[in-house]
Amino acid sequence: MANDHDGQGPAQYSSPPCFMHELDPEFRAPLSDWTDVRRWRKAERERLIAARLAVSADARTVMSRRIAEGLDAIIGEIAGRLVSLYWPFRGEPDLRPWMASINARGGRTALPVVIEKGQPLIFRAYAPGDRLEKGVWNIPIPAEGDPVLPDIVISPIVGIDPGNYRLGYGGGFFDRTLAAMPFRPLVIGVGYHLQRIATIYPQPHDIPMDRVVTEAP
Repeated sequence: MANDHDGQGPAQYSSPPCFMHELDPEFRAPLSDWTDVRRWRKAERERLIAARLAVSADARTVMSRRIAEGLDAIIGEIAGRLVSLYWPFRGEPDLRPWMASINARGGRTALPVVIEKGQPLIFRAYAPGDRLEKGVWNIPIPAEGDPVLPDIVISPIVGIDPGNYRLGYGGGFFDRTLAAMPFRPLVIGVGYHLQRIATIYPQPHDIPMDRVVTEAP
């Protein structure tokens, strides 16, 4: 009868048992297969968006104001700089008041525009009061204007890990856009502290944020 010993060392197992999940409920075995990572990201995305939407609108308003203060602290002088923001969607921080303040302080602002699935975004200049039209997912976008290249890109996150890798909505637009730009802007991810997670299982195509700002000190 065969056994698990070869006489030269301890028993060997084809699949070593792991009991870390019993010691630490937060433990997750590393995912190496892209199919598994994609499945995990989808579930985590849904969980984090639900958690974000569960925060009251009043609380999100206060958190958004703190995020804007944190952005000012990082960026400093804004006059003469072009900042790409976003139109808030599904409980994201609402930075539209901060957008107006940028224009009031001599800066300029832009919004991202989806042109085609699987392609990089473009940016169009936008200031409060400019004409908008509905884009993908009915998110408002500037109705006209040539593409512009922002000095600073503010990107909403669904999740963020300690390496500043961003979990987004799964379309891959953000990474394609940064990879296609002729220069690297300052890229700042914004979200709530509750969206910090242990990892997004970053892949070779993922590009980390330069900085991340939440409402937490």
